[in-house]
Amino acid sequence: MSDIVLSAGVRSNLLQLQQTSDLITQTQTRLATGKKVNSALDNAINFFTAQGLDNRANDLSGLLDSMSNAINTIQAANNGITAITKLVQSAQALTSQANQTTDTSVRATLSSQFDALVTQIGQLAGDSGFNGVNLLAGDTLTVTLDETGNSTTSVVGVDYTDATAAPLSIATATNSWAGAGDISTASTNLTNALTSLRSESQTLSANLSTVQIRQDFTKATINTLQTGSSDLTLADSNEEGANLLALQTRQQLSTTALSLASQADQNVLRLFQ
Repeated sequence: MSDIVLSAGVRSNLLQLQQTSDLITQTQTRLATGKKVNSALDNAINFFTAQGLDNRANDLSGLLDSMSNAINTIQAANNGITAITKLVQSAQALTSQANQTTDTSVRATLSSQFDALVTQIGQLAGDSGFNGVNLLAGDTLTVTLDETGNSTTSVVGVDYTDATAAPLSIATATNSWAGAGDISTASTNLTNALTSLRSESQTLSANLSTVQIRQDFTKATINTLQTGSSDLTLADSNEEGANLLALQTRQQLSTTALSLASQADQNVLRLFQ
């Protein structure tokens, strides 16, 4: 190409045509991707700023799954407490029935049913886990709340798998409830157990509320970050469409101008004919 000599007019129009073609390619890329900034070459500041916002949004999105698991784990434990509370209330009904009779055989039957309920309480607590974490079996749940790992909350579980041990401390029926004192002791234990269950339920509810609030906050933050990134990089399709039409018109005019410039050179050639 260095051996080809072009006139100033042809070279000028050719340059304009090349520039217009590049602009058309750029506009078509923006329309195809929907972004006005597709690389650092388009706008380095906007590109890297948007990339940083997107990276943080992606990191936070990864935390949403762990938060959802935490919420389900707490809810599973709370469901367990609700069921255990019903079992304790059923046990209370047995003590009430036992107090209403002096028949030792009836009391013995009721005490056997009581012991079965105590066993069921421990088994139910052992089945109240979610995804390998059971807050009613003494496990501790740690939830990460931000992408740096600096913000966390821990939910400390309680061990209800042995209803006869603290904190429930529901002793099995002694002496088959032959004496009124044995029944009274069982009734007192059940009342204390209900107090423990209600306290633990309140604690779980508070922790659940905390995690849900942070989950909603994280979702809102992700939306804000993605919106900010889009504002920096997204193209206006209407504007880019209008630009494309204008550039295509300019391209046609440049082609015509190039043809006219070439004709001018041909006119000079005719002088030598």
